[in-house]
Amino acid sequence: MRMTSSIRPVLPVAMAVLLAACDKPAPPPPPPPPTVSVIQVGMREVPVLVEVVGRTEGSKEVEVRARVSGILGRVLYAEGSPVRAGAPLFEIDRAPFEIALAQARAALAQERAKNEQAQREAERLKDLIAKRAISQREADDAASNFKSSSAAIQAAEARVREAELNLSYTAVGAPIAGVTGRAQRSQGSLVTAGTDSSLLTTVSQTDPLWVRFSLSEAERQIVAGSKQGGRGNEVRLVLPDGKTHPVAGRLNFAGSTVDTRLGTVQLRAEFANPDLRLLPGQFVRAQVVAGSQEAIVVPQSAVLQGDAGRYVWTLGPENKATPRPVETGAWLGADWIILKGLKPGDQVIVDNLLRLRPGVTVQLQQAKGGPAGAPGSAAGAAGSPAPSAPAGKSLDEAKKAG
Repeated sequence: MRMTSSIRPVLPVAMAVLLAACDKPAPPPPPPPPTVSVIQVGMREVPVLVEVVGRTEGSKEVEVRARVSGILGRVLYAEGSPVRAGAPLFEIDRAPFEIALAQARAALAQERAKNEQAQREAERLKDLIAKRAISQREADDAASNFKSSSAAIQAAEARVREAELNLSYTAVGAPIAGVTGRAQRSQGSLVTAGTDSSLLTTVSQTDPLWVRFSLSEAERQIVAGSKQGGRGNEVRLVLPDGKTHPVAGRLNFAGSTVDTRLGTVQLRAEFANPDLRLLPGQFVRAQVVAGSQEAIVVPQSAVLQGDAGRYVWTLGPENKATPRPVETGAWLGADWIILKGLKPGDQVIVDNLLRLRPGVTVQLQQAKGGPAGAPGSAAGAAGSPAPSAPAGKSLDEAKKAG
């Protein structure tokens, strides 16, 4: 009885502890392995690209200047618009030049009248000298006056042509076809020929367009070693928004000397630009094609940047993610050329990269049947190794082929 009475107070406490242990929630299950897509890389032929920063410029860039002094009467074009060669751009006040032309013509008429009088005088004295009615000196003076008058006519005719030319210069036209710049002088301004105020605007020929850039001596040797030898090499442009210009250009100039200050060589490429997609003065990335080579290519999204440099995630044994340092070359469209770090047959993870950690087990995403050579995917379960496929094919295609 004593023992039973001593146990009774302990029973409620033990029951409470047991019930509390039963009510405790079970630990959550571990998160599922991240689902990723992989591609099996292989060697393929890719172009050898030398990429540098260049700047666009018009194939012809002309300053439009006033050739006579006067008041700018009218501006006859829309700034920044394309114009044809000879199109009127400005008009300088014509009145002073019309008056100058009238004066020159009047002076010419006077000289012609004097010439006619000198001719009559020389002919009359010529008859008198034959009769010995006058001295030889008087006859010679009359002949000289006639010749001087004839020369004065030629000078007066030249002044007339000069006045006509100055009058024509009051109409300022486009010297070439191209795109106009802004007007440097407004209507009513005084422009003076031969000074800074004579600059009215500029015209740039943008089709074709030129891209000027420089290569180091080592890069120049790579380009010179191609089949074209640095003349006529294909050049591609990467625009500031990252897109590639749809039309490829060609080198049309390669410098023959090295800049002693910078150690670079000047080059220039020509691009067709009919829709004015490129404008003079843009900074672009120029990629000079200098032959081809065998290399591994992966999507740009698969290449990450770390403290030690660029790397990719590869699929290791037992479907474990493993980082792999790589050395990259130039961009090739949406892909990146890998120079070192990968070998044919390696499987590179191309998506869901932020969830990866070294040694984490991943699950392969069901294949979507992408095009050959594109970032494909492979089917598989966590813990089972992914089947291999030939270079350039997805794993799903390899299964169908087998």
